[in-house]
Amino acid sequence: MHFPLILVSPARAENVGAAARAMKTMGFSELRIVDSEAHRDPAARRVAHGATEILEQASHWPTLAAALGDVDFSVATTARSRARFHYYATPQQTEAILREKSQWVERVALVFGREDSGLSNDELAQVDLLTGVPMAVDYPSLNLAQAVMVFCYQLSSLRQVQPAVAPAADAAQLQALRARCQGLLTRLAVADDIKLADWLQQRLGLLEQRDSAMLHRLLHDIEKNLIDKNAG
Repeated sequence: MHFPLILVSPARAENVGAAARAMKTMGFSELRIVDSEAHRDPAARRVAHGATEILEQASHWPTLAAALGDVDFSVATTARSRARFHYYATPQQTEAILREKSQWVERVALVFGREDSGLSNDELAQVDLLTGVPMAVDYPSLNLAQAVMVFCYQLSSLRQVQPAVAPAADAAQLQALRARCQGLLTRLAVADDIKLADWLQQRLGLLEQRDSAMLHRLLHDIEKNLIDKNAG
């Protein structure tokens, strides 16, 4: 599996440098920066120490959607108070979910938000799974580099997993399932039910490959039944 880390609009160069250092320590190397030039600041290099090559090779993207363009599955870190979704995987649960997904996806992105405001709800809606670090205090106290270190440490073992040979289409199975479910909600005239749509999109990210295949079969039967009824 490939694990690009995406930092969305980081403001402080020191935070980006410390994040790069955390990545290097845990064996991660691909950094994507969205809408920021903080990684080019000399302060980022000073803090990065032996991880300056990660900053030099970092790619720049105008939007999160663009940075996720070639990604098969994405995980975003967020504080519970910042999002409208109701399910959050712990770092340990995230590792278990990604371990199963390693058998059928190739590129998994870890997305981290702004230091002061995190990710917007629109940005959170673009990812497949939400996660956060349970803390003993009500006010979130982890800074960007600390959050990067927590998840790089938790997921570092997955870099050693050798995925089984799977059909090439499997990597796009989740995206196809999302589109199919959205199409069904539209046909049933319930696409405006934001709570239902959010719940469905979030839960799809938790499905294992065999469950995704079974849901495709179920949706096929539902679509066929709707066509037959309309024809009649």
